[in-house]
Amino acid sequence: MTEAVRLALEEDIGTGDVTTLACVPESRKARGRFLAREPLVIAGLGLLSEIYDLRGGVDELTLFKRDGDPCAQGDQLAAVCGRARTLLECERVALNFLQRLSGVATAARRYADAVAGTNCRVLDTRKTTPGLRLLEKMAAAAGGVANHRVGLFDAILIKNNHIAAAGGVRNAIERARSAGLPMEVEIHSREELREALDAGAGWLLLDNLTPEEAARWIREIAGRAQVELSGGITLDNVRAYAETGADFVSSGAITHSARAMDISFRLEVA
Repeated sequence: MTEAVRLALEEDIGTGDVTTLACVPESRKARGRFLAREPLVIAGLGLLSEIYDLRGGVDELTLFKRDGDPCAQGDQLAAVCGRARTLLECERVALNFLQRLSGVATAARRYADAVAGTNCRVLDTRKTTPGLRLLEKMAAAAGGVANHRVGLFDAILIKNNHIAAAGGVRNAIERARSAGLPMEVEIHSREELREALDAGAGWLLLDNLTPEEAARWIREIAGRAQVELSGGITLDNVRAYAETGADFVSSGAITHSARAMDISFRLEVA
């Protein structure tokens, strides 16, 4: 995580915070408070210590919430004391991380709540901000959804282009088995479904079906494989998909369309 924080600070501060250097005495001490300005699920608080440490540290940092906690409007999330220059030059980077990651956690919580009471779990996807995937997946988990594979290296997901390049579903599955990794197969037709089941696929990804179509396909699968549904799944329809009998539903919107939450930083001279 430190590398993402370092790059963010370098991008923002560059050769120096010229406004702060010009306006604020070097010896001035200050206190700052991070406040929720709307209801949200907080995530990213653990990055605050990394942010400040990379800029010389602070005298005191207090976290009043933990990642995954629901917060009401006006709740104090964290407080910090130290050199005013340090607090000011770190303000935007700290807020950017907190606002973005809390947006992901808040969206994740809404999806998780929407399927509560079903036997279906919500998964995140690889549709993340470049360079921030681990942080966004951490935030999604804090919000209550499960992490899908991290990248192309830790699990096999055979998609339509892999099937085309391998010469068919069975060929792709048989060749992939030798890797010894978790394996999932994306299915787009009844023919591919039967071929995947005949080849012993244990996890199927059914893409771009309606809830009614998904329910019919799942009845045909009849427990022979785990089923994940994806494609066009939104907060408005996720429960309908969850009630089809699927084991998982996945939605890229949790990360790629999460709105940054409104969090403020209030500073006063110590």
